[in-house]
Amino acid sequence: MHISREYLLYIVWTLVMPPHASAVSEMEPGQQGHYRLFVVFNNVPYRAGLATGWGFACLIEGGGNTVLFDTGGDGAVLLSNMQHMGLDPHAVEAVVLSHNHGDHTGGLEAFLAGNPDVTVYIPASFPAAFRQQVMQLCADIESVSGPRRLLDGVHSTGEMNHGIREQALIVDTPQGLIVITGCAHPDVADMAAQAKAYLGKDIYLLMGGFHLGGRSEADIRAIIQRLQALGVRKVAPSHCTGDRALRLFREAWKDDFIEGGLGAVIAVPGKR
Repeated sequence: MHISREYLLYIVWTLVMPPHASAVSEMEPGQQGHYRLFVVFNNVPYRAGLATGWGFACLIEGGGNTVLFDTGGDGAVLLSNMQHMGLDPHAVEAVVLSHNHGDHTGGLEAFLAGNPDVTVYIPASFPAAFRQQVMQLCADIESVSGPRRLLDGVHSTGEMNHGIREQALIVDTPQGLIVITGCAHPDVADMAAQAKAYLGKDIYLLMGGFHLGGRSEADIRAIIQRLQALGVRKVAPSHCTGDRALRLFREAWKDDFIEGGLGAVIAVPGKR
């Protein structure tokens, strides 16, 4: 009898993961909030003891929802990092994929092998074979074209069509919008502008991959100026942002720059 790698991962996961594990112990003093964002897959290191890998994934808790945005490039690494951060994958009710690149979708199969009771939201441009694979793993799947609500307080920018097609996740909080990008191939400032225009609210936090590695300093500064003009209050770039851009964003946002590497836990208060 053939036993799949994903099934073996599931067995290991159920043995080592206590039910309803909490991540509250991972938070720094004073970080208690109604919304928590856990960076569970990233090539940019932050917290020791976790396994880095090229790609991105972030788990969002708050407003009655638990959502996984992207799944990184490797399911074993994703599940291991979640275990070490005290996060229970069974609590996830929705998986949102930003775009069809393996470093953002590669962990999905292993994740669904252990928790197929989710809805997977994908951009409409994903190939039919990908949809079929998700359905074979018994998960529900929905396509996203334009901006739309996914869950209470959770929205998508919709698939943005210039460059590589991609959606960003929007979480509507009392502090303002949290906007999370996987790679921001369509331009991070354009995606932020889309989120703000769609819900008509200011952006409290912009985080994720900004796809600025290799861009000139002049280009990066122009994007920073656009984001500042949009009123983006805090930033937590990582993944494909690039070292030069990370330095420039840190200089521009100063105390409102948040480290967004692997293992970061960002809390956003539920009330003003």
